[in-house]
Amino acid sequence: MEILAIIPARGGSKGVFRKNIKNFNGKPLIAWTIEAAKKSKYVNKVLVNTEDEEIAQISRKYGADIPFLRPENLAKDDTPTMEVIIHALNKLKENFNYNPEYTLLLQCTSPLRNKNHIDEAIELIIDKNVDSVISVTEVEHTPFWMKRIDDNGYLEDFIEYDKKIFTRRQDFPKLYRLNGAIYIAKTEKLLEFRDFEMKKTIPYVMDRVSSIDIDSLDDFNIAQFYMKNLKG
Repeated sequence: MEILAIIPARGGSKGVFRKNIKNFNGKPLIAWTIEAAKKSKYVNKVLVNTEDEEIAQISRKYGADIPFLRPENLAKDDTPTMEVIIHALNKLKENFNYNPEYTLLLQCTSPLRNKNHIDEAIELIIDKNVDSVISVTEVEHTPFWMKRIDDNGYLEDFIEYDKKIFTRRQDFPKLYRLNGAIYIAKTEKLLEFRDFEMKKTIPYVMDRVSSIDIDSLDDFNIAQFYMKNLKG
């Protein structure tokens, strides 16, 4: 059974300049994800997909494979991650005759996701024999209490609900959001549907701290605070 981990890492970043290689608790941010993937009991190959030579050099230092650089046309602000994944899988098959049974997407903006999370998600997709597994975390605030402002400036419910039945937060159903930390799918299905979310997709539930996703400098500082606390 061959499991490939792909870590996409574009050189340009808007929220935090060069965030993928910014120092995060003593190491480049991307190093935390590379090391977590390499420590997995199941991952056979860890590939960093980037167009940036500096990111490639740093990734090699921490043990990732860089068999090719990403073309510039797939490194733009609006390039969908799935296009990058599909391109990498096709390139590996055509140039190296490499076709893994499972493809794992790990974004380096989730540094608190560790090897145990990765292994548990892999075990889930194998044990349940589903098409894919996507990591989620419970939403912090129920969307039923979200409001919008109408054309007259008045508050109104964004989602209508029976206020006689649902009066406390605990009364609402548990809801989850994608946290961006782990996506894994059968490669054959991934190439067919070009999406990690399919008919037979199940969740891997993670806690909120491990689910922190870095998109801004505030996120970066919060994640770094929790990482130092966890290590201490």
